[in-house]
Amino acid sequence: MVTTGSKKKIVGLKGGEMKRQLSTEREWYSQLFTEFERSLNGESKTPLHAIRKEAIDWFSDHGFPTMRQEEWRFTNVSAIGEIDFKTGIPKVEDIAPTDLSPYVINNDYNRLVFVDGCFFAGLSRTENLPDGVTVKSLQEAMLTDQEVIQKNLTKHAKIDENGFVALNTAFFKDGAFIHVSKNSLYEQPIHLIYLMTEKSKESVVFPRNLIVAEQNSQISFIENYISLSDTLYFMNPVTEVVAGENAVVHHYKIQQDSLNAFHTSLMQVYQERSSNYTSHNYAFGGSIVRNDIKTMLDGEGIECTLNGLYLARGTQLIDNHSVIEHAKPHCNSRELYKGILDNQARAVFSGKIQVFPDAQKTDAIQSNQNLILSEEATVDTKPQLEIYADDVKCTHGGTVGQINKDGIFYLRARGISADMAKNLMIQAFAGEVTDRLKGESLKEHIVTFVLSQLADGHLKIMHLP
Repeated sequence: MVTTGSKKKIVGLKGGEMKRQLSTEREWYSQLFTEFERSLNGESKTPLHAIRKEAIDWFSDHGFPTMRQEEWRFTNVSAIGEIDFKTGIPKVEDIAPTDLSPYVINNDYNRLVFVDGCFFAGLSRTENLPDGVTVKSLQEAMLTDQEVIQKNLTKHAKIDENGFVALNTAFFKDGAFIHVSKNSLYEQPIHLIYLMTEKSKESVVFPRNLIVAEQNSQISFIENYISLSDTLYFMNPVTEVVAGENAVVHHYKIQQDSLNAFHTSLMQVYQERSSNYTSHNYAFGGSIVRNDIKTMLDGEGIECTLNGLYLARGTQLIDNHSVIEHAKPHCNSRELYKGILDNQARAVFSGKIQVFPDAQKTDAIQSNQNLILSEEATVDTKPQLEIYADDVKCTHGGTVGQINKDGIFYLRARGISADMAKNLMIQAFAGEVTDRLKGESLKEHIVTFVLSQLADGHLKIMHLP
């Protein structure tokens, strides 16, 4: 696992001591941005470049979040700032389909594949898409779909959210672009694969994804973050989702980064009247992981559902933060996040339901439940309600506990071994979340992975493809 304070560039080793370069993360990324600007041919006078400049200036003033900030007081991300991550990764040319095959959920799914942050056309597949459904790299879309880009890109994920969002906005070059036009439907999930190789060592990648579902449309997509090695790298994606009036969006995120990697992400969702957005968030890899999910319910009759499952072992830290903003009346939200922790792992859950003064008849339920498999694992859970309307129905709760002994006794009495009984109890705990997955291929893929992590009533230290 990564140890903090030991990865900054070393300029001397006298007496066995490591001396850090006298540069802060603010100076480092400002220097990288100056170099990055030179690669942006023809962009210098565009509105996007002005936003990039604003973002890097904001980061130069504020840097990464610290534990002095309320939203980060349980999560120390200083280790990310102690490494001079590079942005240029040599392009990989030799990725074979066999390297990808363990992670392909269904060969019939259309997919976009990014290797070390670069779009890889040879492994991607966009065939037989119906009229009105566009799937391509964001870099291409910025040339061919400018109207949709200008209306939506960077309009919802704000640079002052935190330093990670600011950095992504300053540095992003590519990512996924999905646009579903009015009255268009596509039920089969689009698989977005972000593959990191051993060439990504001490590199940072900034995927930027834009998904726009226009009025009366429907789309499903899967964000999948994967590593082919145990390399240390920094994955920093931002995904903006816009669900128009009566649109239906199913969003799946599967995070399987290297256990030495850092992963910080923002999923920013904007919903219009009578839209339906469902998120399924699965966090398995990474040394330090921070997932932010923010949804704005900006119309009447909206449905928003957030489901999540996280497995933490070793000395992993997985932090899930969510904010559901009820801005208009007659909207429903449901949130269920579950965690399974072992060894010295830590988890943080902070979920906030905000009900604005005009959002009467809001119906919101939030729950965070955690299963602890060792005495050393710890959880900080903070479900919150912030209500400014009087005619609402809102509940929230958080629990931390161990495997139910009565359940173990019941299974043992029927001839099941102690270890198998524990595994079955863990499976049942996770099953409340995985049972909500739609599509047999996707459900089988996730459940198989979760089962592969169990051994003798505990989580394996090394996870498998």
